[in-house]
Amino acid sequence: MVDSVPAPDRLPLWQSHTGDRPIAWHDDRIIALSEFTRHVSSLAQRLTVGDAMVNLCDDRYHFLVAYAAAQSLGHTVLLPPTRTEQIVREVERDHPRSYRCDDAQVMQALSASAPQPAANDEVAANHVCMIGFTSGSSAAPKRFPKHWRSVNGSTACNASAIRAALSLAPQAHAWLVATVPPQHMYGMELSILLPLLGEMAVHSARPLFPADIAQALEQVPGPRILVSTPVHLRAIVESPQLFPAVDLIVSATAPLDAALADAVERKLGGELLEMFGSTETCVLAARRTARDSSWQPYAGVSLQRIDDGTLVDAPWFAAPTLLQDVLEVRPGGRFQVRARSSDMVEVAGKRASLADITRRVLAIEGVKDAVVFQPGDESVARIRRLAALVVAPGLSGAQIAAHLASAVDPAFLPRPIRMVEALPRNELGKLPREALLRALRTP
Repeated sequence: MVDSVPAPDRLPLWQSHTGDRPIAWHDDRIIALSEFTRHVSSLAQRLTVGDAMVNLCDDRYHFLVAYAAAQSLGHTVLLPPTRTEQIVREVERDHPRSYRCDDAQVMQALSASAPQPAANDEVAANHVCMIGFTSGSSAAPKRFPKHWRSVNGSTACNASAIRAALSLAPQAHAWLVATVPPQHMYGMELSILLPLLGEMAVHSARPLFPADIAQALEQVPGPRILVSTPVHLRAIVESPQLFPAVDLIVSATAPLDAALADAVERKLGGELLEMFGSTETCVLAARRTARDSSWQPYAGVSLQRIDDGTLVDAPWFAAPTLLQDVLEVRPGGRFQVRARSSDMVEVAGKRASLADITRRVLAIEGVKDAVVFQPGDESVARIRRLAALVVAPGLSGAQIAAHLASAVDPAFLPRPIRMVEALPRNELGKLPREALLRALRTP
């Protein structure tokens, strides 16, 4: 009998076979790993108080340096669901030994000329490297600690999926341009952890508009990977902006329909890889949405249907994790997402899916954007009816209701239907519950 190999107690903070491999594009030039490690060392010498960092850096390279410096010291990085002052203070209140790090602090460290002691380049495998928070789109934000061993395992899967889609060798470099903030778990996984652990490099900007995205893509060498969301990808498709060839597009944070995925591939030239995951689990599956409706889980991922959703486990998980999605697992392991448990609502003893009703609203000719949700007693006095916010220039709420009447049970017809100029989406394109309630109350 062969004894199993024990898991290592410490794991590398960054992976590389050479110090001159690129890790970022910053200030109109390539930053090599050797220079990056000097920047990490310089900042680490300045982080002497506390044990948990609230990383508020806007510049992605600054965020990357700050994240690595915190890990080198054994600190935890806190990732609030938003960077509003109230939310940041709530996170700080729950973590009394936390401290903030922003772009100005990192810039001071980058400009230091004196030699610095080398930063610790290993992290304890069981170290709580970061704590992610749910976005609060359907409930109050919850905290989810991540261990460095788990982060290494999930990042290896992400890197493998991307390299397979690109037919890229294990040590070959690829460049990431991301429209998503690194403070969000998706942005963290794809634009921070991949440069650290996946031998990829990232552009320091977070371009939002099509022209800015095109410019950032032009600046980096190939192969180019665009990490984005359905909201940004739709804007790209609808824009007359010309784009350089993109070798791979990655999308997450919200479901992407096949028609949009196909349009994105035709516009940018590369395949679109949609990733499936959550703050609770990190990415655990992927699919080429233009061709596949079902998801392929990463090797080692197991899915078990239970009453409250789906229990997910993997070799790199600290423990099985409950996913708030109802998944239909098919022969061979692929699965489809049927609904989120929080998406199912009950009115007058009947059950329906908010996502399904929203899709029916979006199918009405003239509707540009929409969301159907259940506001609760605080917005619709004593009646737990559904409500809708709809972007449809030239249409009225009565017209929307008339279109829905033949397709939706009367118990689930939204009341009220409020016509708005735009939905209150955040920087990821999501719709936080509090923002929906404010929009519903606004005359």
